[in-house]
Amino acid sequence: MRALVTGGAGFIGSTLVDRLLAEGHAVDAVDDLSTGSLANLADARAAGRHELTFHQLDVRSDELVELMARRRPDVVFHLAAQADVRVSVQRPIFDALVNVVGTVRVLEGARAGGSTRVVFAASGGTLYGEVDPSDLPAREGHPHQPLSPYGVSKKAGIDYLVAYRQLHAVEFCALALANVYGPRQDPHGEAGVVAIFAEHLLADEPLTVYGDGEQTRDFVYVDDVVDAFVRASTRGGGLLLNIGTGRQVSVNELATVMAERAGRQRSVVHAPARHGELRASALDPERAAIHLGWRPWTELARGVDSVLASRTGTRR
Repeated sequence: MRALVTGGAGFIGSTLVDRLLAEGHAVDAVDDLSTGSLANLADARAAGRHELTFHQLDVRSDELVELMARRRPDVVFHLAAQADVRVSVQRPIFDALVNVVGTVRVLEGARAGGSTRVVFAASGGTLYGEVDPSDLPAREGHPHQPLSPYGVSKKAGIDYLVAYRQLHAVEFCALALANVYGPRQDPHGEAGVVAIFAEHLLADEPLTVYGDGEQTRDFVYVDDVVDAFVRASTRGGGLLLNIGTGRQVSVNELATVMAERAGRQRSVVHAPARHGELRASALDPERAAIHLGWRPWTELARGVDSVLASRTGTRR
């Protein structure tokens, strides 16, 4: 299989590239390096194999369509995005250009290159909006009511996937991702709380908790997520599937677990709650189990160990 991965130098994208190469696939990795890093692809590039080709390219560019028409990938994994909710609120036009126009470029490229499928990274954390606690973990049939421009742009991406399937027979599978964490996540970018907490714990600095810390998230490990992407390359056609654990973990609980695993004293400072932040989030993964044969397998403590080990160079 020849695969093309947009956002291929990012946290999740580079981990997916490694998995695809390990399985013997040829990979074109596309990234403009605005948030991704070639360091994430260092092992893959150092291997000296010819299965990986890197292209520094913006998904908004006309050149992307030309590249895809030329490279003719069998499957396209579209992970490139403006992924910071706060940036989307401050710069909604920029957010739409990257996430909506960029997705249309990818779909046009898939059509021009004769690709059999596009696997799309959607956002489960923003797609469903503020869900009543009685409806958590959220299922795919829950109303899609995003409350940020970022969430709206990702919902629009799904709508375009459906349209291209109908108009041009470009198959798709959209994965609504929970809060993905793991090695390579940048604590200085649009990173999640796990990467940020890891950096502060290892520096013996207090953890900043916004609000009362009882807000919850569904933390899913990056290797588990990548496994879902690979499975979606041949299964789940035409579907939106949640990729999460179904379990809510509060920020306070996360701080306790991470401090214990790091062997540090739990030290927390509280800051005002952030405007617009969801109070609770979790995704029901049962549909993915049915259609992809996928389930998360990495427990939070084990995943946290991997994150900490990657930042200290030790094995846990």
